[in-house]
Amino acid sequence: MNTRIRSHSAGSLPASPAPSASPVLSAPPASRAPLSNRRSFLKTSALAATAFGLFARERLFAQALPLPPAPPPPARPVPDPNAAGFVPLRRGAGVFNGRGGTIGWFVSEDALAVIDTQFPDTAAACLAGLPGRDGRRLDVVINTHHHGDHTAGNPVFKPVAKTIVAHENVPALQRAAAARARPPSLDRQVYADTLFAGAWRAALGAETVSARHHGPAHTGGDIIVVLENANVVHMGDLVFNRLYPVIDRPGGAGIRGWISVLETALKTYPPDAIYIFGHANPAFGVTGARDDLAPMRDYLSALLAHVEKRIAAGASREEICALENLPGFRDWHQPAPNRLQGNLGVAYDELTAAG
Repeated sequence: MNTRIRSHSAGSLPASPAPSASPVLSAPPASRAPLSNRRSFLKTSALAATAFGLFARERLFAQALPLPPAPPPPARPVPDPNAAGFVPLRRGAGVFNGRGGTIGWFVSEDALAVIDTQFPDTAAACLAGLPGRDGRRLDVVINTHHHGDHTAGNPVFKPVAKTIVAHENVPALQRAAAARARPPSLDRQVYADTLFAGAWRAALGAETVSARHHGPAHTGGDIIVVLENANVVHMGDLVFNRLYPVIDRPGGAGIRGWISVLETALKTYPPDAIYIFGHANPAFGVTGARDDLAPMRDYLSALLAHVEKRIAAGASREEICALENLPGFRDWHQPAPNRLQGNLGVAYDELTAAG
């Protein structure tokens, strides 16, 4: 029931009853107090009034003061992107740092996924400790490319995974690399059983995972994997975050193609996503933002420009590959020998179409 409070205008207010007359009582005359007592009384009254006034003002002033702000809640610790083991990112997605290429993972009540598998020992540690797995089978394992530090854990995951997904070039590249290895490791390979040419997409409960091949880059079979609702993008080895990369020319790599793929990724993938990188300078970490793709592109562009200039100046391949560190990329610098010498050789071969 609604209760309304009625308002009245001045003319409609009910009249108050008139007060009844009371008899006037006369008091007996009081005797006059001594003058000194009167003065003492007046002084004491004045002091009391002053004290009351000060007290009242203090009360009013205290009530007018704003309350001090509540202390801020304790800051949440920021996950260390290089920490060993499991590092949650958001919405069920995270990374596992063991040894080799960074593993991405996704766990929810109705789906499990792993992106890249490292080596048998670290794959076993990842599988055993995967948060929230509780003995369930994995819905999908994805290989971002064929290199052993991303696929050698496939034999560990295969028995508990419904499928292993990769680009269609990966099994042949993986087989050829295993044959070239010393000693050969063909007998230890487990290959993806779901292959695609351009793009692949699947539902994982409330999550959707997708993958796309943008052309030869780090290898001939690189893909970018996206957990769409979590807004997490796994770049595989398309980004070595502030680190001299591996450029696998026998495995189908091309520096020009790699630059083009990174340009496409910078235009295509979300600016607010969390990006996972296959490898990283520890000072920068294996997770970052879309802006971290640009330094990788700039390094590869500068690598080609440097080698092209040296070739034009008549330098030999051996002379070009003797450079210890590439100027302008201090975050990459390491004592020689480092991977820059190999990068310079690949750039020379690509520019001269040799090898």
